[in-house]
Amino acid sequence: MLARIGVSHIDALFADIPKLKRLERDLDLPSRKTEMEVERLLSGLAAKNVAASSVPFFVGAGAYKHHVPASVDHLIQRSEFLTSYTPHQPEIAQGTLQAIFEFQTQVAALTSMDVANASMYDGSTATVEAVAMARRITKRRKAVLSGGLHPHYAEAVRTYSAMSGDALAVLPPDVLAAENLAGVVDDETACVVVQSPDLFGNLRDLSGAAAACHPKGALLIAVFTEVVSLGLVKPPGAMGADIVAGEGQSIGNRLNFGGPYVGLFAAKAKYLRQMPGRLCGETVDGLGRRGFVLTLSTREQHIRRDKATSNICTNSGLASLAFTIHLTLLGDVGLRRLARINHANAIALADRLAAVRGVEVLNETFFNEFTIKIAGDATRTVERMAEKGVLGGVPVSRLLPDKGLDDLILAASTEVNTDTDRTALAEALQGALLC
Repeated sequence: MLARIGVSHIDALFADIPKLKRLERDLDLPSRKTEMEVERLLSGLAAKNVAASSVPFFVGAGAYKHHVPASVDHLIQRSEFLTSYTPHQPEIAQGTLQAIFEFQTQVAALTSMDVANASMYDGSTATVEAVAMARRITKRRKAVLSGGLHPHYAEAVRTYSAMSGDALAVLPPDVLAAENLAGVVDDETACVVVQSPDLFGNLRDLSGAAAACHPKGALLIAVFTEVVSLGLVKPPGAMGADIVAGEGQSIGNRLNFGGPYVGLFAAKAKYLRQMPGRLCGETVDGLGRRGFVLTLSTREQHIRRDKATSNICTNSGLASLAFTIHLTLLGDVGLRRLARINHANAIALADRLAAVRGVEVLNETFFNEFTIKIAGDATRTVERMAEKGVLGGVPVSRLLPDKGLDDLILAASTEVNTDTDRTALAEALQGALLC
């Protein structure tokens, strides 16, 4: 096979994986074990994990612990949902199509955008697709990434751009949300990607970014990782965003060790033809009855590959259904109340931590996550807190190594945190800093 494709060695097939990420040795595993032995071994490994629900938990940075009603899991496990796949004959899957249609309606309303698609894989790949969409619309090949964009999202964009030959201007980490986007937008810029709340928890007024983009013919891509924030803050569409991409995990979906999650994607109506993924529309059948269809399909399964908007072959159907069920149970009033509880809990936590000696809260505004600066090394401090049974946040240096941010911790507080949890974190942090 190597000879057939013109490759001299199998390692050449992995050339695009950074050398430091490749394992240069065999895995330290026995060649064989019985089923019972494997079960015993894996159970022992699993026991080393600390479950998010077992200790005070303040970890965020793109994935958040929220309460998911039992009814959500019950409903998505119905066989017609759990075992279904992409409806290749979509019109006979009216229940699936209606669920998708309701999901799209909810996402469009949340983001204050004209139209939303049937979901993406996750927030990072949704951001990648948004950048590619902006390139198609503007016929330009340069994207500007804000210094407040989640590094995993930026890395996904960087990986795709390296393959497509696009240019990237990645701004340095912006802890205080003080960057000047207007100074980096030029006539070659296809889009500017800005996150709010950003990586460091700052709430951003995107109208300034929109004002910097639009006179230059560039598009504003608004990104979020915490969708619950849209129950309280001004939606990106109301601030001039052209495309919105984000992560919907916080509604209806548990942490799940990092996935599967559900990417949200919305845009202005005039860009509808360039949207990636699937789109479900409402219609009437031959008897005038309400029905649903897949419409305006621009995937490579439906049209010539070189004309396709993306190669996304399906959507995160079960995860998006969980999102829709949970949001339907909440309703407009419930979502706003949930968002207010999140914000109030985060304020209470910030006040508690600000009173700890050697701790400074850096944010002026935030939703349910913020950055603290400590008098010590963040990684060691977080590890010491974990030893005391408190998962106290994410060291910024874990996401942005070698940036001189070794004394910063991201702390998130949602509706699941109690006053007892906040006290435990403050005491664990104080003890860790005194070690």
